[in-house]
Amino acid sequence: MKAALFARYSRSSKSLRRLLLDEFLDGDLRVSGAEGAGEARASELFDRVFFEYGDDSVAQLGGAHLAVEGVSNVMTKVLQWGRLASYLEQSTRYISFAEQRGGRYRYHVPSELDGGLEADYRSVLDRAFSRYGALAERLRAYVETQVPETPGAPEAARRRAVNARALDAVRGLLPAATTANVGVFASGQAYEAMLVRMQAHPLAEARDCARVMLIELRHVIPSFLTRVDREDRGLVHSAYLSDIDRAAAELAEEISPAGETDADVPTVRLVDFDPDAEKRVLAHALLPQTTQTLSTLMTAVGRLGDAERRRALARVAGQRTNRRYRPGRALEAASYTFEIVCDYGAYRDLQRHRMLSLQVQPLSVDLGYEVPADIVGSGTEREYAEAHAESAALYRTLREAHPAVAPYAVTLAHRIRFTLVVNAREAMHLIELRSQPQGHEAYRRVAQLMHDQIANVAGHTALADMMSFVDHSTPVAGRLAAESRSEARRSG
Repeated sequence: MKAALFARYSRSSKSLRRLLLDEFLDGDLRVSGAEGAGEARASELFDRVFFEYGDDSVAQLGGAHLAVEGVSNVMTKVLQWGRLASYLEQSTRYISFAEQRGGRYRYHVPSELDGGLEADYRSVLDRAFSRYGALAERLRAYVETQVPETPGAPEAARRRAVNARALDAVRGLLPAATTANVGVFASGQAYEAMLVRMQAHPLAEARDCARVMLIELRHVIPSFLTRVDREDRGLVHSAYLSDIDRAAAELAEEISPAGETDADVPTVRLVDFDPDAEKRVLAHALLPQTTQTLSTLMTAVGRLGDAERRRALARVAGQRTNRRYRPGRALEAASYTFEIVCDYGAYRDLQRHRMLSLQVQPLSVDLGYEVPADIVGSGTEREYAEAHAESAALYRTLREAHPAVAPYAVTLAHRIRFTLVVNAREAMHLIELRSQPQGHEAYRRVAQLMHDQIANVAGHTALADMMSFVDHSTPVAGRLAAESRSEARRSG
């Protein structure tokens, strides 16, 4: 009803209150059954605007919170692909997955598997979770010896920091089939796009999840989702998405057939950037303050020497006393394309950033896996390697029978290749946030290398200097400082 009211608001000279009273509540808030009458009018308006006029912006005016529980870590990435929504995913660094629930570990079993393959799949994943639990205990004991006692630091904060670091080290044993909960808040328009995409997905888990989500969402925002499963609307749209994915796969094989996979590649590589990015950012920053054209400003900025331009960009950045204080949209005039190879666990965190363009290759075992320093230091490298050997063997077996299902067997430590196209403003946010000492070492390394390459490969030292909260340190204690601050807030 609120969304319909705002839709009508855009085509009326009346105030919102007047519209509510005149057209939805018959002029009297006390009218018996007014709420039902208003809902009926709202439904009629949706039918007219949504279908007759095709005004999709109406579906941006209302939303819903949805808890999606017990889905695989493959599925959580499917859910989070859309930009126009908010997501909060269950963490692998604060929650242990060692305990069984209902007599089994927390992982998804694909319905595509038959009896024999399913038994092999369960056997390998059960051993992976068992190893995870055993190694987590050994890592906690090891990390205890590595995190120094800090005078004045609360013991509870130290325990949490030790636990987080231990779970960080062993999370690489978890398969992508590990289940998690995801909280979603989105508009009706975003949910429609999400569900149409999921209906076209090759995994049964995604299609089944879409069906259940649609049922639940229709209890709350039914008018927004009338097109999702209509043959002439959502279903034909889903078929289109399947067709273009299939066409791209066929074209890739024709143009560049698969061959040997190069596993020995840089972690982060800056493959494309604008050499004039700093001039462009400065010109865009000046534009709102003048009446001159952009081309005139670019010419003027181009006459500045390197030192003058650096000083000018520093003035544009201002005094950033907090990481959340970022310069304006002028930074969006510069963009970078990074090709990144990192472990799947780090990818899960980096892909959550909404304001970037991301393309990702299928999750596989072909690029090898990362071994955390704490695994080596604790003497658990052999058990870690055995688990990954079993995971790789299962993956290859599944790839022969069910290629779409094979990624479930891959661990969070296995590497994945993807590209990020990111403007300088979002790069500032991502790199500063993900380089903080309390972050996981895998994505901290990616963020630090991105910053290095903006400065040294692109040569954009002034833009890199703007990112003054990038942390290049290698702290021993990890999360201890952050946990100590949290403990102080709780006790204060």
